[in-house]
Amino acid sequence: MNVDELCVNTIRMLSADCVQRANSGHPGLPMGAAPMAYVLWTRFLRHNPSNPNWPDRDRFILSAGHGSMLIYSLLHLTGYDLSLDELKNFRQWQSLTPGHPEFHVTKGVETTAGPLGQGFANGVGIAIAERFLASHFNRPEHEMVNHHTYGIVSDGELMEGVTHEAASLAGHLKLGKLIYLYDDNHITIEGSTDIAFTEDPMARFEAYGWHTQQVADGNDLKAIEEALTLAREEQSRPSIVAVRTIIGYGSPNKQGTASVHGEPLGEDEIKLTKETIGWPVEPDCYIPDEALSQFRQALDNGKGLEAEWQKSFKAYEEAYPELAAEWTQWSNGDLPGDWDRDIPVFPADEKGMATRASSGTVLNAIAQNVPNLLGGSADLAPSNKTFLKGEGVFQGDQYGGRNFHFGVREHGMGSIMNGMALHGGVIPYGGTFLIFSDYMRPPIRLAAMMGLQVIYVFTHDSIGVGEDGPTHQPIEHLASLRAMPQLTVIRPCDANETAEAWRFALQNKGPVALALTRQGLPTLDREKYAPPAGLLQGAYILKEGQGGNPDAALIASGSEVHIALDAAGKIEEKGFSVRVVSMPSWELFDLQSDDYQEEILPKDLKACVAVEAGVSQGWHRYLGNRAAVVGIDHFGASAPAKTLYEKFGITAQRVVEEAMQLLD
Repeated sequence: MNVDELCVNTIRMLSADCVQRANSGHPGLPMGAAPMAYVLWTRFLRHNPSNPNWPDRDRFILSAGHGSMLIYSLLHLTGYDLSLDELKNFRQWQSLTPGHPEFHVTKGVETTAGPLGQGFANGVGIAIAERFLASHFNRPEHEMVNHHTYGIVSDGELMEGVTHEAASLAGHLKLGKLIYLYDDNHITIEGSTDIAFTEDPMARFEAYGWHTQQVADGNDLKAIEEALTLAREEQSRPSIVAVRTIIGYGSPNKQGTASVHGEPLGEDEIKLTKETIGWPVEPDCYIPDEALSQFRQALDNGKGLEAEWQKSFKAYEEAYPELAAEWTQWSNGDLPGDWDRDIPVFPADEKGMATRASSGTVLNAIAQNVPNLLGGSADLAPSNKTFLKGEGVFQGDQYGGRNFHFGVREHGMGSIMNGMALHGGVIPYGGTFLIFSDYMRPPIRLAAMMGLQVIYVFTHDSIGVGEDGPTHQPIEHLASLRAMPQLTVIRPCDANETAEAWRFALQNKGPVALALTRQGLPTLDREKYAPPAGLLQGAYILKEGQGGNPDAALIASGSEVHIALDAAGKIEEKGFSVRVVSMPSWELFDLQSDDYQEEILPKDLKACVAVEAGVSQGWHRYLGNRAAVVGIDHFGASAPAKTLYEKFGITAQRVVEEAMQLLD
């Protein structure tokens, strides 16, 4: 057995043994894909196991995250800080080897992968960020950014719709530094892919504008190396190499079957497999010294690659000190000093403007001073107000543009934004209608799980959409997004709260969803009402009741704050003291101290009414015992916005009636 075969079989059996120890996992992919992974990691991947975060490293994504033991084996074998004991602790409590790879948990894992197709689309975003940063920072004879994004993808992922969206955009953008190896094993959980997947995927990728190749034998290391060499030479198209593999290769009774996809081989089959490929039956998780020595060459190679880059960066600092300082700032995720100096303060205006419009004004003001803020819309920029004036469009012949045309691809947009954030150095945002956040839930959830700084500009946030009707009127969407852990949802009530929402989003290190109106809203007179900076506490007393000891509190977000203010005036005419609370963000309010929460919403209020043009679900947690919610627990209708608010009872009069019932 030569050293290459020894190394490949080490990956196979180390992975299979660890899955068997856990009695849970997917041994088939690591066993079948081991040869292509070995060639990629030892002959092409530019990385430094001693410093997994070296900026100009190549990125590797195991998009087929169910085969996670493959990347864990590669990380350990090449010298990352991932011990053999951690591999043996696969899928166990608090291990560094969870069931699917998790960003921030395991050093060397570039993204949380598992939901099929997400890693594929993340890679597109990573490649986009690489090209943008290269365009911004590289200078003649000083190439600070020049790396590839590699991935291993599966049959299941090529079926998922998100990969179609992302692949189409990647081909359009000519992302030549994006290279995927397709583990073409023809097996999914239910059996052969012939039962549901009979298209020619390589023809599809050719139509997308990709460079495609096929390797007929997944164990042919030379053919895999030649294909990767050609892929690296291709500069104007992303590349995909279909490698025909056998899932669970080496297992005499299970290779090529669905059973090896998602369950351990079993003790007897593990033994038979080792005997079949000439591997020691004992001990389990055996790593031959010769194989380990071959893999561990990555340590010295990686240190040398990074040292060479660091030397180049020092020369870059001398030649371009301002750019070098900016590079460090962007890489660290820091904002420039006085970055928010041009955020406007909007004057009081009874007519006012839609918060989508004020958002566009604020976004452009911030973008002048935060040059790594970039993004766009899913073909809705004129409606979302997400276009950065004078900043150009990111295209295949212009990678310095900061505006993105994501096309009608919400799912792909969300996943690509995650990839941009994962790469580092940029702050991505993306816009669509709030109703279409449904299409984006998988990447929003993963952004929240990974703590990525991505900003969602969700406009047309209620029945205020009007005549477009119930298909376009979000009802349950605010509640749905609020249910997601670690996502901050903000629904500002006017232009100045919108400015504060953007201020928070730029400073926050996790994902933020802005819910913005289509219809115009009055810009409140902040000499009469509390300052908009109260938004940063999630909820604040916008207008105190007469005498400062309120009988009732009216709580609202977004466009319904103005309804609450109108209602408060009518109730006070009846002799009661009424406090109005603007509550743009539940999540930010929940972070405040118990004392602050009690100060804003005392438990002994005689009446508490919440008003929001969405489902009432969740509001009662803030309202106490004597409470009511004025909301919409049904779908909308097609009519002018004003008519809908009246017909559905989202009115000041309805709020007054509910409050008076409680007060009486």
